[in-house]
Amino acid sequence: MNIRLEKLTQDDFENLYAFEVKNRAYFEKTVPSRGDDYYHLPNFIRKNDMLVEEQAKQLSYFYLIKNELGQILGRMNVTDIDKQQRLGHIGYRVGKEYSGKGVAHTALQLVVDLMRQEGILVMDAQTTTNNIASQKVLERNGFKKMDRSGETFEMNGQNFTFTYYRWINS
Repeated sequence: MNIRLEKLTQDDFENLYAFEVKNRAYFEKTVPSRGDDYYHLPNFIRKNDMLVEEQAKQLSYFYLIKNELGQILGRMNVTDIDKQQRLGHIGYRVGKEYSGKGVAHTALQLVVDLMRQEGILVMDAQTTTNNIASQKVLERNGFKKMDRSGETFEMNGQNFTFTYYRWINS
């Protein structure tokens, strides 16, 4: 499957909203919920407008993972960019029907290459301890496990912690 990354624009909001609603239950099995307010369309638009503004200031990048037909397969975000420290924080999610097909792995490779071009030399990531697939994607892309959170949180009636990863340009 050929994929590409495209920066988030307002033109994507309708399709992105449909993608997020469709995959909400799937995402919430492995990551904390964004809350009901996120899925109220006016709030969704307002929040994503803020992301587009943040992206315009180059404080963060919000990429959509798309296939050759332009369908949204997932998201890949680099946030809290510190240009002096050459550091960013990465997060991603891939829709249920595209998971296990190499989409996250390939998209993360693409983002790492884009961030190298932007001069980012270190990227941090975190994932829940139960999200083994995400841990494998990070490790296959050169991220090293750094630590585990000492604090637990409840999700779906179970207690979890976060596992932290770091990628350093070699």
